[in-house]
Amino acid sequence: MTGSRLHHVVFAIALERLDAAAAYLTALGFEFQAFDHDELGLAIRLDWDRGFELISPLPGAPQEPGSAAEYLARNGDGLFSVVVRTADCDTAERVAESHGATADFRQQVEGDGFKVAEVKFEPLFGIPLTLLETNLP
Repeated sequence: MTGSRLHHVVFAIALERLDAAAAYLTALGFEFQAFDHDELGLAIRLDWDRGFELISPLPGAPQEPGSAAEYLARNGDGLFSVVVRTADCDTAERVAESHGATADFRQQVEGDGFKVAEVKFEPLFGIPLTLLETNLP
């Protein structure tokens, strides 16, 4: 499969440390947009241009396997996923599955002229991978 490339990395951080983590990285030159993703129950700090995302589960966030809350309960703060941009998420998912990867989260979001599809996999070979297909630059 061709056309895949590293897009960004996602770190899960406990909510009580999110702002401190963002301040630390901001001091190092990152520029975060702060917002909540109510549907997923996440507080997000995202520097799309520099490839860094911090996520924290909000109170009442989903706890199922693949969620940030479940990750934090199991591992504590740390690397949640490496996001790889691909031209065709469905095809890339089939390729990943053919190597033994198992998806534990999917989302598709559209609005205001943008489309985002993501498939997150349980770590395989120690690699926490998420596939991303989007029409955003």
